[in-house]
Formats: sequence, structure tokens, C-alpha cells
Amino acid sequence: MDVTPGASSLPEESPDPRYKWRVLASVVIGLFMVILDSTVVNVALKTLQQHYAVSTDEAQWVISLYTLALGIATPLSGFLGDRFGVKRIYLGGLALFGVGSLLCGIAPTLPLLIIARAIQGIGGGIALPLGTALLFRAFPPQERGAAFGIFGIVLVFAPATGPLLGGWLVDHNLLSWIFFLNIPIAIVGLSIGLRFLQNTPGSAKARVDIPGIILAGVGFGAILYAASIAGEQGIGWGDTRVLASLIGGVVALALFTVIELRTTEPLLDLRLYGIPSFALANVAGLVGTIALFGAEFLLPLYLQILRGESAFQTGLILLPLAIASAFATVIAGRISDRIGPRVPIVVGFLLISYNTYQLSQIELNTSIGFIIFLLVLRGIAIGLIIQNSQLAALMDVPLPRLNRATPLVQATRQTMQSIGVAVLATILSSAVTIAIPRNIPSASDLAKLPPAVQATIQNELHQFQAQYITGLEHAYLATFAIAIAATLVSLFLPGWPGKYQPASQRGVAPVPEPETSEVG
Repeated sequence: MDVTPGASSLPEESPDPRYKWRVLASVVIGLFMVILDSTVVNVALKTLQQHYAVSTDEAQWVISLYTLALGIATPLSGFLGDRFGVKRIYLGGLALFGVGSLLCGIAPTLPLLIIARAIQGIGGGIALPLGTALLFRAFPPQERGAAFGIFGIVLVFAPATGPLLGGWLVDHNLLSWIFFLNIPIAIVGLSIGLRFLQNTPGSAKARVDIPGIILAGVGFGAILYAASIAGEQGIGWGDTRVLASLIGGVVALALFTVIELRTTEPLLDLRLYGIPSFALANVAGLVGTIALFGAEFLLPLYLQILRGESAFQTGLILLPLAIASAFATVIAGRISDRIGPRVPIVVGFLLISYNTYQLSQIELNTSIGFIIFLLVLRGIAIGLIIQNSQLAALMDVPLPRLNRATPLVQATRQTMQSIGVAVLATILSSAVTIAIPRNIPSASDLAKLPPAVQATIQNELHQFQAQYITGLEHAYLATFAIAIAATLVSLFLPGWPGKYQPASQRGVAPVPEPETSEVG
């Protein structure tokens, strides 16, 4: 598909001026379900382990296979949308996610639950990038920041609500409803989409990139698998399985890159990196993903393991982050529409840098109020960054290439987020040389034990707490360095104080054409 230098970035015209808001409603409701499920299951992992009478490693596959399926399906979404129509494939992804949720809720065994979670992951991996493409295409350039700001509320509020909702359901013995709650959301999202989304016929000319599909599946899947097990206690990056998967994944993606650059209709259009704004925003987003989300799992661990908070209480403490982010993301989108994405993203990463350094200094007795203050700052920073970085990446992408651009952004960021979590988990666990003491007696029971036994138990507990705090410090300091790097990269994004014009006024950069003929 050729792209000319003057390719327009204007949205496809709709005779109904309200159409863009209907697209926004459909995407927000549909993708809320997909994003919510990324965290709502995490707090129920221990309960699932007990329910199915399996080990922690076996139960972990409920999360790991979902992540793998999500990462493998995402690159396919662009081709499927081009070939069969974006509306059809997007709604198909939502329907598949809803069916997978139903199967999860009624799964009688762990293997069947894991298979159902894979179905969810495939549906979510298809729907998420195409929903973003639908939203970007429906709004004119001068309103995209505001639209993505509203959509950003979902991106930050859904994962923050997950632990709160999941914790409440687990506490009330409603384990199956962790999955069943997706079904009414899926029905509403599908109903709105079927009623209001415009038909977008596919093209029989869209060629299937078989080598790309195979190599992308192997590459992203192997790296995500390595990251999912590397962070587990007692495994680490030196494990044979981790190294083999990591090396295999890197080799597969290297071959994938060579083939995609030589293919006229690639699965993921890597030539989009020839657009400066796309390349810069993606590099900033990839680096920033670790700073933004890689460290998000650390604080819940601190609150539950060291401070003794329940899953529900932890969700309540983390809720101000989502609320602050929801407000900030709307404002940040409007700022970006006026002066470009550079300033809000840079300010956001500066806030993340300050916030992360402060989190590296928390102790066992740090005030919960101060922690909530840091979470509010972090929420504001995330609101400034998360959608603006994606908008900056897509702002100069020609509309004919949009279906291939959003999966490229999503796939690379999902992979980087998984790697970041695994690396930080390794940093944390490497500082803890003793296991958390089991069967710790209550204060009254402890007082009944001989003094020597009391001293031994207390010494083990204090040692574990000190090592865990040290591990948190090291992990957050690593994240602080990454946030500084993301800040420096973001300085080169378009926007004020440089001259800035929206894409509607300045045209769109051409995408470099392949230098050789199609392979395969």
C-alpha cells in the first residue's frame, strides 16, 4: 500500500457529527473490560491455588498464559482489520473475550481455566489496538488529545480498580464473579458497537504475512514467557529455561525485523520508525513503560507483605493514584491539543523521577498518608504521560497505515512492561536471602513461648523486613534511573517551546518504502 508525501491525517468523514462520541463510548466500555482483567485476577491467585489444590507455579499460568496470548494476538490484529474490516474484528475480539470470561467462570479444572484465559488473551490482544485505531480515526486532529484523554481514564482507572474489586469478590467468596463480571460489560460494548460503529469493509488485497506471523508469535511469545517466569522466587534470569526462551525470542525477532523490512505488506510495519515523531514517542514510551508500570507492582507487595494490609485495603490505598490520573489525563489531552505533547510528557517524567526516588526511601513505619501523597503525584504523572505518548506516536502516521501502527505500539510496550516487571522482581528478590517466616504466632501466642523461641522468631522477622526494604530501595532506584532516561528522550518530542502545528495543518510525513521485493 503506497503512502504519498501529502497523505492526509484527517479522519474519515461521517455524516453524523455525533459518531465520534459513539465510537468513544464503544471503545471505552469495551476496552475497560479487557484492561480491568489484567489486574483483577492477580489478587485472586492465592485463592485460585487453594480452590484447585495446585502449586503456586501451576496457578501462575492463569496469569502467564493470558499475557502470552495477549502478546501473540496483538501483532495479528492489524492484518485481520485490514483483511476483514476493523469493526468486524474489533467486535469479534470483544465477543471472544466475553466467551473466554464465561468459560473461565465455569471452568471445573485448572487446565480448562488456563485455556479459557488464553481465549481471553486472544480476544483482548485483537480488540485493544483496533479500538485505539477506531478512536484515533474518528476524531479530527485538533480533538484527538481530548478524546485520548477521556480514553486514558479507562487505561489508568481499570487496572487500579482491579485489585479493589478482585479483593472484595475474593473476601466474599465470589471467585467466579471475577470472570462473570466481564459478561454484562461485553454485552453492552458489543451492543453499542453493533448499533453505532460504521462498517469498515476489508480488502481482499491484504496479503497474509505467514513468516511474520510465525516469527512474531515465537519472538514475542518466547520473550514474554521468559519474563513471566524470570521474576518468580528462586528462578531468576540465569535459569536455563529463561535463557533459552530469551535467546530464542531475540533471534526470532531479529529474523522478523529483517523479513518485515523486505516485505511490501508486513505484519508489523517497522518502516513506520522512519517517521521521527513515531520513533521518538515509541522510544520514550518503551523506556517509560518500565518507569510507569514496571514499578507499579512493588508498592502493593510492600503494603501486603510488610504492612499487613489486605488485598481490599491495598486497593483502597492505591485508589487515589487512579483518581488523580483520571483528572490529569483529561487535562493533559487538552494541553497536548494546544501546544503538542512534549511539555506534558516531560513534566510527567520529571514527576515520576521525583516520586520514584521518594518511594525508594520508604521504611517499615512510613506514614500511609505520605504514601498516598506520593501515589497522587504518581497518578498526575501517569495522566500526563500515558495517552500523550501514544498520541505523539500516532500523530504523523497516515490513516492507511493506522491499523498496523497501533499493534506495533501495543506489542512492543506489552513486551517491555513484562520485562520491566521481571527485572525489578529479580532486583527485589536478590536482596532477600531468607524466606518470610511462616506461621508467625499472634502477639498473645508469642508471649506464651519460651524467651529463646520468641527471640529467634522476632530476629527472623526483623531480618526479612530489613532485607525486603533494601530490595525495594534497589528496585526503585533502578526505576529512578530509567525515568531520568525517559525524560531526556522526551525532550526531543514535538511541541512547545519549539514551533508546533497539528497534523491537520502541516501534513503527514511519508513512510519509507521497502527497498526490495516481497519475501515469501
